[in-house]
Amino acid sequence: MEPPTTQSISKSYQAGDDEQDKAINGCKFYDRSCPNLTRIVRYGVWSAIQNDTRMAASLLRLHFHDCFVNGCDGSILLDDTSTMKGEKNAQANQNSVRGYEVIDAIKANLEKACPGVVSCADIVTLAARDAVSLAGGPFWGVPLGRRDGLTASESEANNMPSPFESLENITAKFTAKGLDLKDVVVLSGAHTIGFAQCFTFKQRLFDFGGSGKPDPALDASLLQNLQTTCPNQGDSDTKLAPLDSVTINRFDNIYYQNLVNNSGVLQSDQALMTDNKAASMVINYSKYPYYFSKDFTVSMVKMANIGVLTGQSGEIRKNCRVVNN
Repeated sequence: MEPPTTQSISKSYQAGDDEQDKAINGCKFYDRSCPNLTRIVRYGVWSAIQNDTRMAASLLRLHFHDCFVNGCDGSILLDDTSTMKGEKNAQANQNSVRGYEVIDAIKANLEKACPGVVSCADIVTLAARDAVSLAGGPFWGVPLGRRDGLTASESEANNMPSPFESLENITAKFTAKGLDLKDVVVLSGAHTIGFAQCFTFKQRLFDFGGSGKPDPALDASLLQNLQTTCPNQGDSDTKLAPLDSVTINRFDNIYYQNLVNNSGVLQSDQALMTDNKAASMVINYSKYPYYFSKDFTVSMVKMANIGVLTGQSGEIRKNCRVVNN
C-alpha cells in the first residue's frame, strides 16, 4: 500500500495571512536544499502509523511538549548527558511521550538525501502536521527554518501544563507562551485522538475531590466504562483509555461533542465547560467541524512559532538525540 500524497491526505486549510506573515522563513525554506523533505517526512509518519495507530497522537503530543519547553527547538529529543538532565525523563514525559524512534528514522533518511540541512525541530513540526492529516484532520502549510537547541531542561519540562491543573493555571501557562484562551480550547481538541493513562483521571472515578465518590459531572455510562478499564487499584495506573471513545483514531470534532455531553475523560478537558467563553467555543466546535479544523491550523502555526531559533542561533543536529561535536 502506497502512502497518500499531500493532495489526497485531506482538505487543505491554510493558516490565516497574519500568521503566515509571521512565518519563520516560509513554507518553501527547504525547496532547493532538500526538495524531497515533505515526501520523506510524510512517508515516515505514514509508515509509523501503519505500524501503530496510536503514533499519530504521540507525534502530535511530542511537538506540543517540545514547543512548551525552551520553544520549538527539538530539545525534547536530546538524551541525558553527564552534564545535562534533559526533558525525556521529566515527570510530564517519562514513560509517556513517544515517537522518538520515528523522528530518528526520518532524520536518518533525510541525512542520506540532504545531509546537515534539515533541523530536528522542523522534522518534529512537520511530523505533527502529517500525523493530524493522516488521522483525517486538516492539512496546512508549515513555516520552516527552525534550528535545533543546544540544551534541554528537565526542570522546565516539569512545568508543563498538567491534566491535574485548573483551567486558570493552564491558560496562564499558555499566555506565558504568547497563546490565549482560544488556543487552549482549540489545541485541547488534539485530544480527539490518543489515550490517557488511568492515573491521570482515576480520582474522578472513585474519589473526586476527596469525597470518596465519583465526579458527579461525569456521564454515568462513561463512568462505568472507565471504572471497568481502570479499577480502583494501583496496578491499573498505567492502563490506557481513549480520550475520545467514539472515534478513537480519527481526528474530528467529536471531542467537543463529548465535552458538551459531560464525557470528557480528563478533568482539565471537561473544565473547558466551566468557563463561559471557553464553553461557547466548545459548543461552536461541536456543531461546526470546519471551524475547528480552520482554527486548529492557525493555533498550530502559532504554537510552532514559540521561541524558535533561526539564523545562526543553535545548530542543525546530525543526530537528533545529541548535540553536534
